[in-house]
This record gives sequence, structure tokens and C-alpha cells, in this order.
Amino acid sequence: MAIEAMLTAWQGGDFDALPALLADDARWTIAGSSVLAGTVESKPRILAQILGPFGGRFARSPDRFRPRTIHGIYADGDSVVAWFDGAGITNDGWTYRNSYAWIMAMRNGRLIRVTAFFDGKALDDLWERVRP
Repeated sequence: MAIEAMLTAWQGGDFDALPALLADDARWTIAGSSVLAGTVESKPRILAQILGPFGGRFARSPDRFRPRTIHGIYADGDSVVAWFDGAGITNDGWTYRNSYAWIMAMRNGRLIRVTAFFDGKALDDLWERVRP
């Protein structure tokens, strides 16, 4: 399964695994009321507005943000839900931890839609405190 392979590769330090799986017309929605809540459409915008700035807040070391525990991956056809805990050392030396549930849709082996659920307060603290 593509999502399991991506999360496992990312967990092992392949930080390009997620971007490589995104379709060009992907749509990423962050649920809730965090500073990033909302929907971003297209792979270039997702990379520029979400994934790039998020990853840029972490030290370029073996302790960069990545999944640490994958609790489960549940699939029904092209619909996939992944539940995992992620952590990493931020640019200011703190450890950021969060638990994630991503509801995803696949098309032709590519990720076309993600709705992400997580602790928005923890993300807001990271976003406001740490600069990429």
C-alpha cells in the first residue's frame, strides 16, 4: 500500500516520501481552528504554504520531524486513514510532538486529497515560536 510505504520511508528518514506521493492537483485540508486551518489546492501550493514551512521549522538532523509511531493504517479502496504520532527537534531546540489522523484519497497510486486532524494548539505554538 502506497501510504504505508510512504509513512514507513518517512519514519526511516526519507523526507521526500510524502511530497513524491502527492498528485499535481492534490488538495490538503487542515481541520479545526489552528493558524493553518483551511484548504490548499495543488502540489506546488501545498509544498509552499504547508509542508515546506512546516519542515523548515525543524533542525536538519536525524531528529527532524517524522512519524515516530504508526498506530494504524486503514484502507477501503482508494480511501485511506492513517493514525500516527510524529516528533522532531525544532530550530530553537525544543521537541515538537503531535498525534495525527489523516483521511486521504488516492487516484492512480497518487495522493489527491488529505484532511489532517491534530492538536492545533501544539501546531500554533510551533508556528508562532519557530521560524523556518
